[in-house]
Amino acid sequence: MDEPGAPRILVIEDAEAIRVSIESALTGAGFSVRTAPDGSGLETELGRNRPDLVVLDIMLPGRDGFALLKLIRRHSAAGVVVLTARDGVEDRLRGLGDGADDYVVKPFVLAELVARVTAVLRRTGRIRPVVEIGELAIDFEGGLLRYGAAEIELTSTEWKVLSYFALHRDRVVSKTQVLTAVWGYGDYAPNLVEVNVSTLRRKLEAHGPRVLHTVRGQGYVLRGGP
Repeated sequence: MDEPGAPRILVIEDAEAIRVSIESALTGAGFSVRTAPDGSGLETELGRNRPDLVVLDIMLPGRDGFALLKLIRRHSAAGVVVLTARDGVEDRLRGLGDGADDYVVKPFVLAELVARVTAVLRRTGRIRPVVEIGELAIDFEGGLLRYGAAEIELTSTEWKVLSYFALHRDRVVSKTQVLTAVWGYGDYAPNLVEVNVSTLRRKLEAHGPRVLHTVRGQGYVLRGGP
């Protein structure tokens, strides 16, 4: 289900398995996602649904990704993250030169793609750079975390976990959802999430009341109050 006000993502990828996986990961991260197997009807899609960002495969049937990238740049200010199996420097420079905001080479970890999409949306102003929950302030743009007057240092993994909770603030998310979004798979030992949540919670609660809550039998939720 689309979240009101959620950034709109259009995924253009001809491989169904990859397209479905990307849709699941981005939807799980709180984005409103539409997908297409090729670039047919792209002009209509850009005008009607006005995506905030396009995840664009280069190797497509019909018009390839480079042609579609130029079309997007003529008709939209949407961010563009290019996906391709081509890892040559010339192809990267071509994509970036034609207006792509980032370039991800296949195969990739879904968590990395979600992070790159999120970073582009922040740079283009589609995601608020600072999320405040009570006295907790998460500065995505600056990569800073403050609780009251204290600045808290996190590991890169803890930051990814907290960012995922922040994107889903006031919503209960399961351990499996966190695993899939942060580590890129959903069938690993759930204690990986428990350990990181426990450490993150200790760091936060050293400076203020609990904001990362456990919902028995369901998962976790980031919110102010009990």
